[in-house]
Amino acid sequence: MKAVLTVVGKDRTGIIAQVSEFLASREVNILDISQTIMQEYFAMIMLVDISSATVALAELSDECVALGEKIGMSIHVQHEEIFNAMHKI
Repeated sequence: MKAVLTVVGKDRTGIIAQVSEFLASREVNILDISQTIMQEYFAMIMLVDISSATVALAELSDECVALGEKIGMSIHVQHEEIFNAMHKI
């Protein structure tokens, strides 16, 4: 099962490392990643495999929001099918 994770906020050192470590600790595998910096803002989107995750998607989502608050970023995760459906118009 795949999910899409987004991270947005003011750029600083260590964002990718913190998010990656967080995901690895929950057995979430990063399949693809794209990130950019627009002036002083950081934006990243990841496609992740949550098939072996140690937490359910809803819990992972809540934990991502909490991590975002902790590190000063906006972090959201949603099931790939929902993400795809939202962008099919």
